[in-house]
Amino acid sequence: MKTPAPTQQDETYARLRQWVTVGQFLPGERLKIHAIAEKLGVGVMPVRAALQRLAAEGALVNVPHAGMQVPKLSLAEFDDVLQTRLLLEGEAAERGAHRLDTAGVAELLALEQQMREALKAGDAKGYLDANELFHLRLYQAAASPTLLSLIETVWLKVGPLSNKLFEVEASQRVINDAHGDAVMALRLRDSAGVRRAIEKDLFVAAQFLRPFCA
Repeated sequence: MKTPAPTQQDETYARLRQWVTVGQFLPGERLKIHAIAEKLGVGVMPVRAALQRLAAEGALVNVPHAGMQVPKLSLAEFDDVLQTRLLLEGEAAERGAHRLDTAGVAELLALEQQMREALKAGDAKGYLDANELFHLRLYQAAASPTLLSLIETVWLKVGPLSNKLFEVEASQRVINDAHGDAVMALRLRDSAGVRRAIEKDLFVAAQFLRPFCA
């Protein structure tokens, strides 16, 4: 039985979900349906439906008389999300590292190099895009759709804060260090070491992001 082709509404939702995940929208930002529709080259109806789906997932909030907005995390909410990420992503990283084949390891090595180059160039978007793909490929290798779905839902909570990393100059000197640790552990086939590296990555980034919580 063939899988149904994605509809325009599905594609619009997937695109907006990815934008939230990588921080294209900022905490507190009001999302304008017509502007988004124009940017995506679609009508307002699929955009409106996609925003409603994201609100149902907790990625957006519908504010009376203001429309859809990106929520601001309190410090307590942020710390709760961090602890959840450490549990979920640490587990996915260890499982993924154990199952990665040679081609998968090579892809992660290349992505870590891309992150290093993006940091040198001051390219925040390039860094965040490569960072998302690095984590996604590692977690996909765990072969647990349930675990990956939970992780992607949690990402929606912290994605809007991610660009704030580049407002702290000190962060750029250390935020890629843990990825270097991860690829070294991958070369050694040390799946527990990969888990520790990913947990370190999340924890270090969180220290720079906490001051931006509401």
